[in-house]
Formats: sequence, structure tokens, C-alpha cells
Amino acid sequence: MKGLGVSPGIGIGNAFIIDKKAMNIERKHVIDTDSEIKRLRNALEIGKNQLNELYLKTLEEVGEKEAQIFKSHEMMLEDDTFSSDVEVRIKNENINAEFAINETSDTYIKLFENIEDEYLRERADDIRDVMTRVIKILLGINNTDYSKLKENSIIIAKDLTPSDTAQIDKSKVAAMITEMGGKTSHAAIIARIMGIPTVVGLENITNKIKPNDFVICDGKSGKVLINPNQKQLKYYTQKKEKEEEVGNELKKQIGLSTVTKDGFEVSLSANIGTPRDVDMVLENDAEGIGLFRSEFIFMNRELSPTEDEQFEEYKEVLSRMNNKPVIIRTLDIGGDKNVPYIDIPKEMNPFLGYRAIRLCLGNIDVFRTQLRAILRASIYGNVKIMFPMISTMKELKDAKKILEEAKLELKKEGKSFKDNIEIGIMIEIPSAAIISDMLAREVDFFSIGTNDLIQYTLAVDRMNSKLSHLYSQYHPALLRLIKSIIENAHKAGIWVGMCGEAAGDPKLIPVFLGMGLDEFSMNAPSVLKSRYIIRGLKKKEMEQVAANTLNLENAVEVEDYLSCLFADENDSYLKRCKIRSKTND
Repeated sequence: MKGLGVSPGIGIGNAFIIDKKAMNIERKHVIDTDSEIKRLRNALEIGKNQLNELYLKTLEEVGEKEAQIFKSHEMMLEDDTFSSDVEVRIKNENINAEFAINETSDTYIKLFENIEDEYLRERADDIRDVMTRVIKILLGINNTDYSKLKENSIIIAKDLTPSDTAQIDKSKVAAMITEMGGKTSHAAIIARIMGIPTVVGLENITNKIKPNDFVICDGKSGKVLINPNQKQLKYYTQKKEKEEEVGNELKKQIGLSTVTKDGFEVSLSANIGTPRDVDMVLENDAEGIGLFRSEFIFMNRELSPTEDEQFEEYKEVLSRMNNKPVIIRTLDIGGDKNVPYIDIPKEMNPFLGYRAIRLCLGNIDVFRTQLRAILRASIYGNVKIMFPMISTMKELKDAKKILEEAKLELKKEGKSFKDNIEIGIMIEIPSAAIISDMLAREVDFFSIGTNDLIQYTLAVDRMNSKLSHLYSQYHPALLRLIKSIIENAHKAGIWVGMCGEAAGDPKLIPVFLGMGLDEFSMNAPSVLKSRYIIRGLKKKEMEQVAANTLNLENAVEVEDYLSCLFADENDSYLKRCKIRSKTND
């Protein structure tokens, strides 16, 4: 069977099925609402104590960064707005606490589930995990007993919450397989940090695997084998040993410069959503932060964050990065990411609508407050400011004008900031790519956002599963557009990076290297592998590879061509190519 691999590695062992009983949350009429509210508050207090215990356990066994997940969960239970909403619902509707919590949390969960950004969307799982904990306390349901885990257990579950992963004895777990979850769920993040191979999205897997079945889980390819034969077992055992060797080899990349065999040096940066992500950036030896998605600071709250609140968030990241470059993307909400305190009208085509820089230029007070906070934080590190979704020269000039106004205000107030901050824009709209020669005269750098650039260039909604075969980062039209952006940037004397998913694609890294891309920004765990790839290449040779790629007719041909050149030697497609090349010379 095949699911989505979210944490690489091979796990071999016996199945341990986690069967979570469904909670029966009934609506009940309550006469004494004051007693029900007391019952609610007691459950919230017990929940906070449980989460604090999980925090201390995770802090000791895993680390500060992973433990912070439970501090953030605890903060949810301390949120006065949420508890007040639940209490008002109990009083006004005369209903029981567990039903009131379930209804209130569903509102928050639906808000997050409708967000396009995968990392933000999967924060709905955190809310669900926390609220399930409190509801279980109210219903008197005990949590799963993980004490029965044996050595080399393969955990099989419908879903694994951060609470689940914190209670599991990691030394006994060979792999984890779930029906639900995604690449950026906290369970997946912890699995990657702990080095536990994990596959998610395997429908009905809890019914297909029986307790103690012998299972092989490939956390990279997403393949799962139940009761394999001897030939399969031998193959995956050898593959597991080889992957462990590769992992040890990649650790040797720490501290090395990202430079090709013929002396072309590039920057390898990482993308983050919150200050908590900095740990992973530093662990993987990234040379900077190429994308700080600042909208996370604005989400899951009733009021806009103050200038001081934002300042503290930016200051923390800059201080911890120790003068390594940090690119903060200004507020990018709208479309699929809405907040209650900014009036964003419902639109027929929200991804083509009032979002990102367009929304900021329509809410200048919010925009200026953010810029002031970034400027004030600039004295604590090497910050760069990036405006998203620029489509016209006027938008860029208007944004720069507001930035200058923010600087003047701070000077009058006697507040310190760096005056020589680099300003850049995301190139994620075809119109910006086409006029990139003109835009380059107004900024210090470009960062290519491939996720949206693919969507807008190919006219494919990337959330539409029926069109997924058309959404491809290998499309020659996209690659030609990227080449022109890089050329226009270099002609104007500015550098250009990339912060979309394509930046970490092992097959495309050589192509972008050949095109002259200066900075690659990706998820932190991909940094060392990307450095290994780049240090093994010659830029001059990759220039020819890039030229050959641009002459191919479609995305399938491009991916096939690059697979032949750069796929892992165990890749079956590569083996077929070698056989074919011998046959056809």
C-alpha cells in the first residue's frame, strides 16, 4: 500500500494497533449552569496540569523545542476568549460543558482547515487535540495505555496527536502509520526530529493490519508492506542499513560552505512560521532564514497583534540567528487565510482577490504597525523585508513609501533601527515575472515563490485534486519564466532566491544552480541533503543541463530527464533508464 511519507527511514517490526474509542458527545439540557461552568473550569485546570506534565516529560526526553508544543497547548486552555465563549454558550443555551466545548472548538477548527497554507491548516489538529483532552476529562474517558509497547513496534492509528507522540516510548517504536495527518502536522514534525519513519494518509489502515502483523514502513516513499516475503525483507533491511549510512554522511555537511566543485557559492536558507522553528534551522546548519511567514503572528486571535507583541517575536528570531540573514515576509493574509479583526469580503475567486500586499495597502495602519515593529527589531540582527504578491510597479512604490513613512515616525520618536535594510519582493505572479526587469531597479533582491507562480502561470487551482496532474513544478513554461527572472535580476545587479517547494527538490536544484540562482530556501530538514547535492556538482555542467531542460516539451519529459540524471541509484526509474541507454546506445 502507498500513503504519504512524512518522515524518512525504514521501519521493520510488529504492528501495535491504537484503537481510540469514539467519544459520544451528546447535547444535554442543563438547569444549573453555574455548576456546569464550575465543572468546565475544573476540567480545564486538570487539562493544564496534564499538559504541564507532558511538557516536563518531553523537555527531559526530547528537547525544549518539542516540549514547547505542550506549552502552546496549555496557552490555548488559558485563553480567556475561548473559555468565555464556552461559558457564554453554556449559560445562553443551557447546555452541558462537553457539548459547548465541542461546538466552540469546531468553529476554530473549521477556520484553520480552510487555510491553504499546509503548516497553518494543520494547526487545526492542535486545537482538536487540546479540546479532545478536556472533553475526555469531562466524560471520564481514560487515555490510551502505551505501556504495552514492545521493541520494534510499528504504531498503527487513525491519527496521532502531539499528546500521543509525547507518551510513546520512542526507543520501542520502529515506525508510525496513520490514516490521517500531513507533512507539517506536529506529530510528523516530532517524528522527523526523533528520526521515526512515518507514513500518513493510508485510508482504513487500522482495519487492514491486525495486531502483531509483521510490517515494513518506508517513510520516504510512503510504501507499507504487510507480512512481506523473504526477498522483500532482505531488500528493505539492506535499504535501511544504507539509509543510516547516508544519514551519518549528511551530518558531515554541518559547518561546510555551500559551494560547487568549480567554486560557485550559493546560500542555503530555511523557511519558518514561528520563532519556535528556529531550533530546527540551527540544528540543520541553514545559512539564514529565507522566508519568515509573519502571518502566523496574526492568526488565531481576536485582535490584531500590537507593535510591541510583533517586535518581541521578530527580535527573538533575529537574536537567535546571530546576524545570519532573516527575510521577513510582510503580512500575507486573505484568500484562504482570514482573521476576524480585518474586514475581508467574501469573493468568487479569493486567490485572485483582496489579499497580501493588496490587503495591506488597503489597511495601512495594520501594515505600518508591522513595518515599525520589524524596523525596531532590525538592530538585533540581519533583517531583510519582503513584500508578497506584487503585481504592479505602483504596488511596490506604495509599499516602499509606507516603509519610509514608518522610518520617519520612528526617527521623530527617537527609536533606534537600521536604515540600510535590504528590501525585496516575492515574484509569484506572472505579471511580476514579465516586468521583473523594471521591478529589479526598485529592490535589493527577488525571492521566487514557486507555489503560487505555478498556480497562476498554469491556471491550476493547487487545492483541486482533479487538476493535480496539471500542477507541476517541472512545466517548461514555469522553468523558462524562472530563468528570465534570474537573468533580469542579475542584469540589474541584485541577487535572487527561491522560497517555494521547488527550491528543495533534489531533481530541480541542479537546474536552478545552472540558471544562476543565488539562494535556495526550503524546509530545514532538507538543508544538509541539498548542500551535499550542490557540493557534488559543477555549475558549468549544470548550465548545459538547464539549457537542455528548457528545450523539452512538457513536464513529464522534464521530470523523466532529470530523474535519469539525478535520481537516487536505488530508484527503479533510473535503473530502467540505464538499461534503456545500454540498449539504445
